Amino acid sequence: MGRVSGKVAIVTGAARGLGEADARLLAKEGARVILTDISPKVMETAAQIEGAIGVVQDVTSPEGWAEVIALAEAKFGRLDVLVNNAGIVDFTTIEESTLENFRRVYAISAEGTFLGCQAAIPLMKKSGGGSIINMSSVASLTAYPIVCSYAAAKGAVRSMSRNIAVYCQEQGYNIRVNAILPGIIASDMTAAAAEEVKRRGLDVPVADPAKAPKVGQPEDIANLVLYLASDESRMVNATEIIIDDAVTAK
Repeated sequence: MGRVSGKVAIVTGAARGLGEADARLLAKEGARVILTDISPKVMETAAQIEGAIGVVQDVTSPEGWAEVIALAEAKFGRLDVLVNNAGIVDFTTIEESTLENFRRVYAISAEGTFLGCQAAIPLMKKSGGGSIINMSSVASLTAYPIVCSYAAAKGAVRSMSRNIAVYCQEQGYNIRVNAILPGIIASDMTAAAAEEVKRRGLDVPVADPAKAPKVGQPEDIANLVLYLASDESRMVNATEIIIDDAVTAK
């Protein structure tokens, strides 16, 4: 207990699923957490976590980010952890997708991560450093044609994370930046993906238990988020960590 005591954390996309699990575990381990989401349900989720604050936020809005960072500083005087978890998926191939759909997926996953990092760094610098944890995906490593836009956005998150990590190190900011690449984790998004894959009759791990013997739980991701948020991971920087039960290694 208390692995992140005294730290202040912001978790986006925290109304449910992976973001909610991240926020709950960080709070359980002593962090003061601000949960944000485009869905008003985030207020209900935050109310269930002692000491947490819920904020309805559009992560594609620079003004929205400025408000969330200002809230963290006004309420807690610092920011130590940012979990850029917000994202959406669009089940279309390159031929099926529209530019509008591509831009929407990219805006939330990639641009939202960019804006979050950009907004958080100044306050983290004032706080003496911090840990930024960006949620990518194994879809950025392995070709799943039905999520073309999603894969592109998550690939951008991976590359951006390394770039920002090195920049912060060169500037002496004491800010670490790492990316998590979840595989098949029980969530509404994964359930929708499985149904779409089955509907199309495709042969990919997300719909084949024989290829993915274990389906992870949101807590499996939250445990890694906790480690990266804590001082235990002080030497872990510019790293990509896959959590997929070896599916992408086969």
